[in-house]
Amino acid sequence: MGNLEKTKAFLLLSRVPGIGARRLGVLYDYYEDVTNIIDAPREELLQVGIPEEVVNLIKRPQWDQVEKDLEWLEDESNHIVTFDDDLYPVMLREEVSAPPLLYVRGNVSLLNQRQIAMVGSRNASAYGKKVAYDFAEDFSKSGIVVTSGMALGVDAASHKGALTGRAGTIAVTATGLDRVYPARHKTLAHQIAENGALVSEFPLGTAPITENFPRRNRIISGMSAATLVVEAAKKSGSLITARYAMEQGREVFAIPGSINNPLSKGCHELIKSGAKLIETADDIICEIGSLFLVTDKKSINKLEPKLDTEYNDLLDHIGHESTSVDLLVEKTGLTPDAICSMLLILEMEGFVESEAGGVYNRIR
Repeated sequence: MGNLEKTKAFLLLSRVPGIGARRLGVLYDYYEDVTNIIDAPREELLQVGIPEEVVNLIKRPQWDQVEKDLEWLEDESNHIVTFDDDLYPVMLREEVSAPPLLYVRGNVSLLNQRQIAMVGSRNASAYGKKVAYDFAEDFSKSGIVVTSGMALGVDAASHKGALTGRAGTIAVTATGLDRVYPARHKTLAHQIAENGALVSEFPLGTAPITENFPRRNRIISGMSAATLVVEAAKKSGSLITARYAMEQGREVFAIPGSINNPLSKGCHELIKSGAKLIETADDIICEIGSLFLVTDKKSINKLEPKLDTEYNDLLDHIGHESTSVDLLVEKTGLTPDAICSMLLILEMEGFVESEAGGVYNRIR
C-alpha cells in the first residue's frame, strides 16, 4: 500500500467513534500497518479487544468524509501528518495519548522545531497581554517557536509577538481547520498560516465544543519542551496545560503578579507547586538549550542563521573550556540578554554546548 492508502486508513479510523489514540495504538502495535486494520476479519478485531459496536463502525467505513479530507489536502498549504510519519512531532509522539494524526495548515516543518508553550487568561489585563507579546517576540527572535491555542487574551498576544520574530508560531486549535474560533481571529489565523502553522487533531467540520479544549491543551504542552504561564486565575484552563506539561515531564515557568490580582493567583499556585518564577524572557533563554534534548535528532529542522561578524566575534571569546555569560559580557561589551539569545542560536546550530551552572563550551 502506498502513502495515500495509509493516510486514508488513518483518516477513516480517526473518524470512528470509540477509536481514540490509545485504542488505535493497540491496533497499530498488533497489525503493524494501519491499512491492515481496515481489512482485518471481524472476529480478529474482537479478539484484539475492540468492542463489537466499534468493529461494526469499522466495517461500515464513511469514505465520503475521507474524500472531503483528501480534497482539502489538495491545497499545497494543507498537510495531514500521521503518527508514523517522520514529520510527526517527536516530543508529542512520546505521549501515551498522542493523537493518531494531525491536520496542519502552513509550515509543517515547524512541528519539530524547538518550541515553548505560552498560555494564560482569555481575560488578560493590558499588562498581561504586553508581557506575553514581549516575551513571545524575544523567544521568536532567539529562534524558539511559540506554541499556543489562539484563544483571546494571552494566547493571541503570544502569537502576535512571535510573528514579529524569525522563528514563527504554532496555533493548536480545538476545532477543524476549516473553522476559526474565536471568529474575530480570522485575520490572525491567516497570518499564522502564512508565517507559522495551524494544527488540529480534529477532523474538518468539528465545531468548538467544551471537551475538545483540554485535548487541544495536551498537544500544546506535548509538542513543547517547556510551558510558560503568563496570567491565570485559580480555575483557568491554562492550569490544565501546565498540569499536562508537568505530567509529561516538561519544565513549567510562571510569571508572578500582584497578590491582589485574581489573574495572578493561578501563577502563584504553580510557583508554590514547583514552577520556576520568571521575570524576563532571558531567565528562560539562558537555560532553555538543555530542555530541547530529543531522541530523534534527524527529525529536527534546524533554523540556520548566518553567522555574521557579531556571532563570530562571540565565538572567538568562547574556548573549549567552560566560559560563563558574565565573562562574555566583560569581554564583548554586549548585554547579558543579547549574549544569551546568541548563545541559544549557537547551541541550536551545534557551535557550543551548555553545562550546568550557565557555562558554555565551544565544540566546533
